[in-house]
Formats: sequence, structure tokens, C-alpha cells
Amino acid sequence: MKAMLSRLVFRMAALALAAGLAACAAVGPDYRQPPEALASQPGTARPFAEAPANAAPLPAHWWRLYRDPLLDRLVTQALAHNTDLRQAVANLERERAIEAEVAGAQRPTLGLSGGPSFGHVSGLSMLQKGYEPPSRFNYSAGASLSYQVDLFGQIRRSIEAAGANTDAAAAALDLVRVNVAAGTARAYAEACSTGLRLQIAQKSVALQQDALNVTERLQRAGRAGAIDANRARAQLEQLNAALPPLQAGRQGALYRLATLTGALPQDFPREVAGCTAPPRVAGMLPVGGGAALLRRRPDIRQAERSLAASTARIGVATADLYPKVTLGLSASSAGPASDFGRKDTFGWSMGPLISWTLPNTGIAQARIAEAEASTRAALAKFDGTVLTALRETETALGTYARELDRRAALQASRDESAKVAAQARQLYRSGRTAYLDALDAERSLAASDGALAASEAQLADDQVVLFMALGGGWEPDDGTGLAANEAAPASTSVKVR
Repeated sequence: MKAMLSRLVFRMAALALAAGLAACAAVGPDYRQPPEALASQPGTARPFAEAPANAAPLPAHWWRLYRDPLLDRLVTQALAHNTDLRQAVANLERERAIEAEVAGAQRPTLGLSGGPSFGHVSGLSMLQKGYEPPSRFNYSAGASLSYQVDLFGQIRRSIEAAGANTDAAAAALDLVRVNVAAGTARAYAEACSTGLRLQIAQKSVALQQDALNVTERLQRAGRAGAIDANRARAQLEQLNAALPPLQAGRQGALYRLATLTGALPQDFPREVAGCTAPPRVAGMLPVGGGAALLRRRPDIRQAERSLAASTARIGVATADLYPKVTLGLSASSAGPASDFGRKDTFGWSMGPLISWTLPNTGIAQARIAEAEASTRAALAKFDGTVLTALRETETALGTYARELDRRAALQASRDESAKVAAQARQLYRSGRTAYLDALDAERSLAASDGALAASEAQLADDQVVLFMALGGGWEPDDGTGLAANEAAPASTSVKVR
């Protein structure tokens, strides 16, 4: 009996292999990136309009350009413990499990059944009216082996769609990595920038307090009126009113930094609380080119993989128009327990099971139309993602360049205010000007310092926004400082002035 079953299994496997070889092509379109897609157009690979030409590719771990060990440690901690990343990892694991489940349809299915029983059949079933057969122990056992022959590639298209969904989930994970790294650097920069602005604001308060003290002494001496003292007090309160928003902004950045790294808000890094030096990239700011951006941005890759999955689902729906063939082999044994093992208790069968829905194919045609419409929507989303990526990068480059110009003008204004303050101090020491005039010069210098600090904060934020638009930070570092997919030499960079 065992030899006979072995021969049957061998014949069934040979038949399945022959049927599989006969199915040389799957129905539905084979996926290629559409030539009409924007990512396929040469114009999208051009250098950025807002950046000068320079061969400087974006490194894999762009935050290391700041040369700040504390920032490096915070980003590393965030990439290890961030809750959004944990969720994205779980989503990827789920998609991989779904892909494995779909791939299981390619393998034969073995089923086993059986069990003992005690009782008897009815007398009428034995055509003996009024007869009650004796009760006895019975048994039944069965085994079945089935294999769906993928003649028209429905299973293959399903596996193709599941694989593309897995790739899309991997790209989504990379996109979360980009956002986490950028969010951490941005919160760190905001905490340090706000610390600097708060320091300068407190200096302005101290200078205004000195001015108020001098005005009050002059008022007591009869050399100044009450209106001057009131004006000085009002200015002091106005400067004091600027401190709480800055303090709240710094604290909010610290709380955000803590949660990004997977810690409780109150467990923010204490060493950042006293930071007053915004991070800045020294030297050239690498940005790469359009072609590199399309390869690097995870959201573009995610949209492209979603398009591939939608295309494969057209084949899955199209296969419903054709017959399905399942090869089956079954063997069973049933009878009284006392007859177990006798030849007359065994039975077996082998053959194909063919199912085909004809002539009503309306449901299948509707599913095909649905899949085709979904594919067109996925292509539109792919194009939209490419346009958004290019727009975000060009906008970030333009904003950063204009802020560099603004900072240069503020730096020049601050330098002039510093000269005036130095001259006023010298004149006051020599007795050639009043103390209030020197204080006014110092207050003007403090106001210039505040405006310059605000520009420094904006520049630090603009840098991180630009890096986020470029989509870097998810790539494995190969030790060369270049991203794994950044082999193309043509790129651009922005000079930091």
C-alpha cells in the first residue's frame, strides 16, 4: 500500500511540474516603470535651479556634518527607541508575513483526518425494518494532497503584489527614519537657538534695568521728568514679556526631543537645557542632484512600489476569467475497528478539479476595471510624490539661500552697532557723553544681537528642513561617507557663508 501511494505521489508531482512548465507566462501586464511617469522624464534628473553646481554628494548620515557628538548620540538614541519607528518596523514584519502567506499557495497542501467512534447505523439503512444493529467500535482515517496548478499566473501575480507591498513598507520605514533623524536634529537646534535668544533677551533686560535705574536717579535729582521714568519702566516690562515665550519654546523643544528619543517628556537630556550655540554645518552644504534625489527619497520609492503592487493586482483579477485547475490525491480507510488493516477498508482517488465560471464574467471584469483604475491612481500618486519632492527641495534651497543673505545683512548691521557701542563707551569714559547715550548704544547692539540670533535659529532650522527634503539619513553607511545609492558623481552643494 505504501509503495502504491508513493507511486501516486510521484505521478502527481510529475503532472504538476509539467503543468507548471506549460504555464510560461502570467496574464496581466508585466510591471515596468511607465515611460510616461515623471520619474522617467530626463527633466527630473537635472540639477536643482536654486543650487550652484558643485560635486558634493549628500552623505548617508548627514547629521554628522555638524560635528556635534551630543547630536550624534541623540539621533542614534532616537533611531533605536523612537515609537514611530517601532510601529513602522512592526508594519514591515506584518507585510513580510503576508508575503509568506501568499507564497504558501505555491506549495502542495497535505490534509489528515481521522478518529474512532462507537455506535451503529440505523436498521432502516440496512433495509431491515425493526432491526437494531449491534453497537461496536469503528474508525475512519484519511489523507489528502492537493496542488493548485498556476496555469495563468494568478498565484505568481499575488506573490508579486505582496512582494511590492513589502518593499513599500520597507520604504515607509526608511521614510520614518528620515523624519525621526530630522525631527531630533530640529528639536535640538531649536532648544539651542532658543537658549541663545533667551540669553540675549536677558542681556537686553539687564541693560534696560540699568537705564531705568539711571533715569530714576536723574528724576530724583530733578534732571529728568516722570514721563522718562515711566517710558523706561514700560520698555523694561516689554522686554520682560518677551522672556516667557522663549522659555516655553525652549522647554517645548526639550520635551519634544525627549519623546523623539523614546523617553518621558520630563526626562529630557539635561545637557541640552543649557545649550546656547545652535548647530551649524561648517563648509559646504551638500545637496546632490535631481537624479540622486529620485533614487534616495523613500516616499518616491514607496509610491513606485505601490504602483508595482497595483499593476500586479491587474493580473490577479484577470486570472479569474480563466479556469482553475487543482490536482488532488486522497486515500482513506474506514470500517469496524476489528477490520483495521484489511484491503477492503481502503480507498483512494486521484484527478484534477477544474472550476470555471462561465458565461457570466461580469464580476471578474468589474474587478479588472477596479484594479486598472487603482493602477492609474497609483501612477498619479507616484507623479505627485515626485513633484512634491522636487518642490520641497527647491523651496528649501531657496529659503535657505535667502536666509543666508538676510543673515549677512544682519551681521553687517550688528557690526556697525558694535562700533557705535564701542565709541559710545569710550566717549562716556572720557566724560564727553551721558550714560544714557551709552546705554542706548548698548541696547541697539543687544537688539542687533537678538535679530542676528533669530536669523541663526532660522538658518539652523532651514538646514534641517533642507536635509529632510533631500530624504537622507536612512541609508547604511558604507564607511566612505557616501550613501549606498549615491554613486553618481554629478551633484550640487550650497555654500555656507
